[in-house]
Order: sequence, then C-alpha cells, then structure tokens
Amino acid sequence: MIPYLTPLTDGDLRAAGIPAPWSYGMADRVRFGEVDMLHHVNNVVYLRWYETLRVHYMDDYGIYTKAGPEPKLVVKSVSLDYRAEVTRGASYINVARTTEMRNTSFAMEYATFVDGRITTTGAAVVVLLNADNSKRPLPDALRDTLRDRDGAVQL
Repeated sequence: MIPYLTPLTDGDLRAAGIPAPWSYGMADRVRFGEVDMLHHVNNVVYLRWYETLRVHYMDDYGIYTKAGPEPKLVVKSVSLDYRAEVTRGASYINVARTTEMRNTSFAMEYATFVDGRITTTGAAVVVLLNADNSKRPLPDALRDTLRDRDGAVQL
C-alpha cells in the first residue's frame, strides 16, 4: 500500500502508473468535507491540495534555503483544468514539477492521478521577492536544483 501524506519515491510513482518525468508526489484519500453537492471534489480543494504539495515540494527540495536570506516566494498565478471527476473516498496521488525558470520566477505543473489516470491538472507561476517586495533573481543553487531534480529549462 502506498503511504498517505508522505513524499513518494520514483518507484512508488511508477508502480502507481504515474509516468516520468513526474518525480515528486504524495498520496491521500478524498474526505467527506472535500466534496460538493454534486458528490465530487470541489474546485477549491484542488487549489488547497496543490498548495500543500507545493509547500512540501519546496521544503523537500530545500528551495526556501537556496532562495537566499529571508525569501518571499509568492504565487503570481494559478490555473486548473478538470478532465474527470474525483469522488469521496477515492485514493489519489498529486504530483508536482517545475518546468521553466525565468530571471525571478519559475513555472510549476501539477496533476492529480486516480488509478494511474490524470483527472485534473494545474499550473502556477512562483515569483521570488525580497523583503521589500522587489523581485529577486533566482540564485544558481536554486536553478541547479530545479534543473537537476525536474529537468526545468531556462527561458
């Protein structure tokens, strides 16, 4: 059985039918309070799931440390795309990766898999700021991590 709320290994992800290049994910189960009156996961819940996953991702990849002193990592934009409903009690795996880097920001992709099939995707742009809210260039150590771990490309 795949453990819930624990970062999964590449082996765990592949065994669950999640293809490369996805390399960071966590499993969980849909709770009663996450479904709406149509009995499927409410759109706000996906945003919460992806936010939680992003925080774990950043912690596990050391992004807060590699971003420099007192970093402010701000979500500039976020989007969702629904492909299939997910209902109460379903086990799912949310995955995340960074695909692109710019001077002061990086783009992330997310997906929710149920039984090895994508049900929802998402995207976010995260901007690195200084304490005064001015944009801060991504440090080389951070760029190297995103490139090495996820294959992110510089734009």
